[in-house]
Amino acid sequence: MSGMANEYNAINLSQGFPNFPVDGRLLELFKEQINANVHQYAPMSGLPALRQEIAIKIKTHYKREVSDQNILITAGATQAMFATIQALVHPGEEVIILDPSYDCYESPVLLSGAKSIRIPLNESFLPDWNRIRSSVTDKTRLIITNNPHNPSGKVWSMEDFNELTSLINDFPNLWVLSDEVYEFITFEKKHISAHQIDGLKERSIIVSSFGKTFHITGWKIGYLFAPEKVMTEIQKVHQFLVFCVNSPAQAVLALYLPEMDLNSLGTFYQHKRDFFRSKMKESRFELLPAEGSYFQVASFANISDESDVEFCKRITQEFGVASIPMSVFNADLADRKLIRFCYAKDDETLTSATERLCKI
Repeated sequence: MSGMANEYNAINLSQGFPNFPVDGRLLELFKEQINANVHQYAPMSGLPALRQEIAIKIKTHYKREVSDQNILITAGATQAMFATIQALVHPGEEVIILDPSYDCYESPVLLSGAKSIRIPLNESFLPDWNRIRSSVTDKTRLIITNNPHNPSGKVWSMEDFNELTSLINDFPNLWVLSDEVYEFITFEKKHISAHQIDGLKERSIIVSSFGKTFHITGWKIGYLFAPEKVMTEIQKVHQFLVFCVNSPAQAVLALYLPEMDLNSLGTFYQHKRDFFRSKMKESRFELLPAEGSYFQVASFANISDESDVEFCKRITQEFGVASIPMSVFNADLADRKLIRFCYAKDDETLTSATERLCKI
């Protein structure tokens, strides 16, 4: 869809990346570090200063004391998930993926010689725990969770975490891979992390993203937390996959992280969400609740009988706004006449895009 946006000179609300400038303070630190001695290999696990700051962040926001030895700096969240799956999942085993799901989850499962069990979320994009529980077997090694959820923007409740904790207690070989890259982008309903849940945090590998948190997606830098018994195996994959991560970026973030009030990020993106939704009031789209992330799902059922893929293609070509069809996030390509917009854009872009969308 980004390719089509370029081809038809459309406003790109499809791919999930911000188009506004990064924090000037981050750029200042980057310029300083360019002239410092930070251009050789970093330690495989990441710069100690950055891992220590992450440990402080986890304690500050989630009240959990952790060792920086349980933190691994990765080349983005995608690499963190790839390394985890390759380390923990073996041929003949199974991994539960909840649809609609981000497309990087399944490939490393298949490359491990394992089988992905794709289970649809319910109509509200929340887990169907009865169906999930009935799908877990002695072969199930991992369940991948994503909260706040991409593409729907849904945020889990404590009841969902209670169900997940109960599930892993009943299956001792089952681990959780918790994708929390939008952890600081929630609004009225606050994010709950696996870090906060007794009985769950000991069995979870938790993935975060500096790219999402500081809107520096092109830096491709994230991290994971893992208990010691699995971290050793994840590090083995990481070592031979990338060995280490961009040293200047790590040095910059080690200085930047303690200066930042991460609690303000939700307010920043709530303005974006509310601005986009207010501009869409005159449109024919029905907007679904957007509780977290920087995505807005909209129904076009009252507009067209086309498939979501064809609808997205047409409005890109004819109205100049690119979006993502939701069916492509499902193993069975289930089409509910829903599309996803990314509102992580400046107000001018959102204004121009919504003016076009209101003409459909």
